Amino acid sequence: VLQSSNSLKASYEDWLLTYGLSVSPFHLRWQTALFNRQFYSWGRWKPKFLYLWFSLGMVFGIVAMFGSVILLGKTLLQTLTQMLTEAPKAQNDRMLQVVVSVPSSGLCLRTVYRCKLIMLHDSSLWSVVPGVNLPLSQLTYFFSAILISGVIHEVGHGVAAIREQVRFNGFGIFIFIVYPGAFVDLFTTHLQLISPVQQLRIFCAGVWHNFVLGVASTMVLFLLPAILFPFYYTGVGALVTEVAEDSPANGPRGLFVGDLVTNLQDCPVYNVEDWKSCLGDISEKSQVGYCVSAATLQQLSFPARVYRRLDGTVECCSNNSLTDICFSYSSKLDNHLYACLPARKVIEASKVCRTNVDCHKDLVPSFCVTPSLENQTRLIRVKHPPHIDMLYVGHPMHLQYTVSLSSFVPRQNFLSIDLPVVIETFCKYLISLSGALAVINAVPCFALDGQWILNSFLEATLSSLIVEKQNRELVGFLILLAGSALLAANVALGLWMVTAR
Repeated sequence: VLQSSNSLKASYEDWLLTYGLSVSPFHLRWQTALFNRQFYSWGRWKPKFLYLWFSLGMVFGIVAMFGSVILLGKTLLQTLTQMLTEAPKAQNDRMLQVVVSVPSSGLCLRTVYRCKLIMLHDSSLWSVVPGVNLPLSQLTYFFSAILISGVIHEVGHGVAAIREQVRFNGFGIFIFIVYPGAFVDLFTTHLQLISPVQQLRIFCAGVWHNFVLGVASTMVLFLLPAILFPFYYTGVGALVTEVAEDSPANGPRGLFVGDLVTNLQDCPVYNVEDWKSCLGDISEKSQVGYCVSAATLQQLSFPARVYRRLDGTVECCSNNSLTDICFSYSSKLDNHLYACLPARKVIEASKVCRTNVDCHKDLVPSFCVTPSLENQTRLIRVKHPPHIDMLYVGHPMHLQYTVSLSSFVPRQNFLSIDLPVVIETFCKYLISLSGALAVINAVPCFALDGQWILNSFLEATLSSLIVEKQNRELVGFLILLAGSALLAANVALGLWMVTAR
């Protein structure tokens, strides 16, 4: 039985080796030489252009190494300040928060060739809790963007290595837990024989390609209206692409997929950014009122008991009413008058106002009546012709989070309303994750690209100032130690911030 088990194990290991597979706890890796010819073709294409290309990448990589330290230091201070503040402000979405990062490069022994090689494999992992801080519907974008960013990163290393006459052994991809990544195998002896500047071109190529990918994605995002112009037009409103089942906008008098929102109150909506901006203004400013003639006000209002809510606002309608809202207004004799009115009859065809003066333009005596609602609650009139206006009562941000929209309107009915949204979302993920991969790997930290960039940079700049190689290595070790501590502090505090929420 033992002999049979050993034979089965040997057969299994041979099968994995034959197909370039490596399996270990939480880690699956596949390596192949199938793409070697393509890599060599890229690495030998227009040598002068590639020299300039990777020289630019070298400059960018060095600048990124120093810039990443500044950025991580600033992020750490922001996080500490937020932790020490008694009432922390909402976290800025654009602030970099490093949560988890896996090693991106390291030395290993390849048993097939019995020679040392350097494996450059990169990935940056962020705290992702499906359904909590990343919607399940976004997972495909997230993992696809990570994989593509990693592949582009490794293509940069591989092509640069071939350009510098370093032997290229193979390319592969891996899955760590659930996160995908990529790597290339380069012959270590060749790397040690070339100059430090040549090494810098190779080690900086990954972050350089991630930067270029981010710039290219930004350009696609910026030029998307022009790219899709033959099929979609923009600037006419925000097209509803999805309404969540639990959304207050869901219902027979609400919004439907395919509706075109053109106004929120008196705020015109020409695209999704206008929608967000208008909702932001509505939430920050006080509730607007509506001009109602004195005759209409007298006709629609009916006696009701007035009482104050716990937050100090006034209610004058029955709690069971689904159509009536308490409105407040003022007259020359009294500044605090209240009336329970049918909301739709009051608001439809009424212009918005702030004071009675705004309603005195007509000869008919009118009042500016304002919904008397709880703090942070707003009554919002949403125009989506040809349908009747939707009246929304609640927090403006709830409307923003439960209604998905697009700035692109199909020119033909058979065109998908989701395609522009898919392209936009994917470009944003590429920009974010490819940029993060560039920043993290540029940090002078053990096992990241920044380690090799720093070592080669010190060899290229300090060899004449610090003659002893051991002393240069000591300087590099101390810098790497500080960079690793800085990154580890960001990771620890980032995880704490996520779990604390």
